[in-house]
Amino acid sequence: MQKTIALLAGFVLLLALFHRPILTAVGRWLVQSQPVAHADAAVVLNTGVNIYARLIEAAALYSDGVVDKVVINGNRKNDVLRRLEAAGYRAGRPWYAERVDLLGFLQVDGNDVIAVSAEDAYDTVSEARDVGQELIARGIRSVVVTTSKFHTRRAGFIWRSLFGDRLSIHTAAARDDPFDPVGWWRSGRQVRWVMAEYGAWLFFYWKKLTVD
Repeated sequence: MQKTIALLAGFVLLLALFHRPILTAVGRWLVQSQPVAHADAAVVLNTGVNIYARLIEAAALYSDGVVDKVVINGNRKNDVLRRLEAAGYRAGRPWYAERVDLLGFLQVDGNDVIAVSAEDAYDTVSEARDVGQELIARGIRSVVVTTSKFHTRRAGFIWRSLFGDRLSIHTAAARDDPFDPVGWWRSGRQVRWVMAEYGAWLFFYWKKLTVD
């Protein structure tokens, strides 16, 4: 019993002394931003409110001459929405309209925006599969995948796993994304991001083990 208590006390002491570098390493590992001189297109990954930081990053890459095109995707649908559309519902604007407007405000020529409808994409893997296949069909050969900081490593890994033999793939962390790799544990919101991201890594490998 005394040995158990001593071990627990030692563990708590080590955690107290070294929690900062350990947690910082946990946050930093998720971020993988790779400089590139030029690519055909910046691919803006589509999720939640962080889409705006990603669009800003893609527009900056375009303005700096790093990419020639900006790729957006969306138009997600489920069975409920499909039933509504079958009954006659129509949205007031196309799904891509707001994002094209914002990119235009950021000085991206509308003719250089590629909008890919990915109705059935539900995660990073299915999104990459749908968007990547469309880009290859359009003759795109090199891309910069633009996403939130904490999502860059996994997104790049997935894209390379699917298309590394057909596309040159780099990643760019959105500079306006609020994730702080050296202090993420102080924010409940960012703790959820980190836990979800590591959970997504585990699910990715679990799925490969159980399906392959």
